[in-house]
Amino acid sequence: MRTRTVQRTELVPHTIDGRTELVLDRYDVEIPVPPRDWDRIVLGTVTGAAGLIGVASIAWSTASIGDLLARATIAPAAYAAAGVFDLVWLSCMALEWLARYDQQRAALPRRAGYVALAIAMAAVGAHGWIADQLAIGLVGAAVSGLAKAMWTVVLRHHAKPLDDRTQQWVDQQRAKAGGRLAMVAVRRELTRAESAVAAEQAAIGAASPETPETVRTPPEDEAETPDEEEQPTPSGPMTIADAVRTAISSGITNPDAVLRYVRKVADANAKEASVERYLRGLRRTA
Repeated sequence: MRTRTVQRTELVPHTIDGRTELVLDRYDVEIPVPPRDWDRIVLGTVTGAAGLIGVASIAWSTASIGDLLARATIAPAAYAAAGVFDLVWLSCMALEWLARYDQQRAALPRRAGYVALAIAMAAVGAHGWIADQLAIGLVGAAVSGLAKAMWTVVLRHHAKPLDDRTQQWVDQQRAKAGGRLAMVAVRRELTRAESAVAAEQAAIGAASPETPETVRTPPEDEAETPDEEEQPTPSGPMTIADAVRTAISSGITNPDAVLRYVRKVADANAKEASVERYLRGLRRTA
């Protein structure tokens, strides 16, 4: 069994002049090496080969279709447009790769890739036909077809379709996550809208002319009564009885006015019943 050396560390006590400290001690350990995963190596090699084939297909299609389009426009624009043909179906293959666990989502990029491939092969064949080299045009078109076929085989090998119940569970989780993600954008949009409304209202309020101050007319129940026109000035801490007595001696006879005076000078939480009791007592003794 093959092994490899791995360096490990651990804390060990080390004493010098009677003082002990924990220090790192390094030591080597031999651990077994797992056997080579030839399946993974082969799959990685094939995937790399498919990548090289795709690059070669793009180069050939771009050169062929670019020469065809250059007959009607400038070369830079022609070759830039020519690169689109193979890049489209390769991009569809990449989307199919991302959806390799969901065959329903992978179906659309797969069909779009075949359509883009057919157009690219037709353009390469048209170049050979116009150049009076139809055979070369057909062989060149086959390059893109072979690249597409190679990538299709590789993707089918990497794809791991899910069973129906697992797929439903994945779809539900994806829908919930998508809903939360959508709400982030919705809340951001609502925040922007509310901020715009607040800014607009603030601008309108700042631009409106100032209105003259209006004199507030107190309601009837707050209108001054003759008993409240002149209230005695309190002369120190007072009890409720003292406040009632002072109000009566000052000519305040309205019970509501007396209650307000008591709450002002004696007890802000004085009860109406207590004030009325004191008023009755003072009136009986008067």
